[in-house]
Amino acid sequence: MAQRSGQEDPERYLFVDRAVVCNPATQADWTAKKLVWIPSERHGFEAASIREEHGDEVVVELAENSKKAMVNKDDIQKMNPPKFSKVEDMAELTCLNEASVLHNLKDRYYSGLIYTYSGLFCVVINPYKYLPIYSENIIEMYRGKKRHEMPPHIYAISESAYRCMLQGKSQLVMVYPSLYCNHQCHCTKYAHMFATQGNCMNDLIQSTGTRKSKPT
Repeated sequence: MAQRSGQEDPERYLFVDRAVVCNPATQADWTAKKLVWIPSERHGFEAASIREEHGDEVVVELAENSKKAMVNKDDIQKMNPPKFSKVEDMAELTCLNEASVLHNLKDRYYSGLIYTYSGLFCVVINPYKYLPIYSENIIEMYRGKKRHEMPPHIYAISESAYRCMLQGKSQLVMVYPSLYCNHQCHCTKYAHMFATQGNCMNDLIQSTGTRKSKPT
């Protein structure tokens, strides 16, 4: 069962402080060190700096402990600049590779940001605890907003589907559960947001081509 936290500011689980992410000092450090991603048995991938190149082999210095290692050039993956840290939509990444995608998801998750867009998809990672981001106040924050105007959330997906329904467009939403993802919970949250829309049931009936009959 999910653990319920005390009274917390829900916005810390939704918004990223871009002033911290876009720190000029961090950008300068990234540029100077020529950071890249290399394979790691423990982490999947880890950050390292390129020190020397010898044909198809490269000498790197691990960012975590300054140890040096020899890796093949084909195993190196480019790292995105710090300004893309915790990016809300991974389709915006300059270097769209496996290491960068995994790092962004992990970085956001450890910051309490469980929702991340990947183009048309919304990726959610189970926090295994209660987060204060499903209240009526949060629903009102997302109501009437376009997807790009708010942080990633199941409510943004629901609002987008509702808009499409009113415009006669496809509002198909599919949930792809993993082994550890509570997809039933998110289907419930999706339906909850949808059901709170004004005249939702009448809009839904009309969108399917059915009309209420007037009494004679």
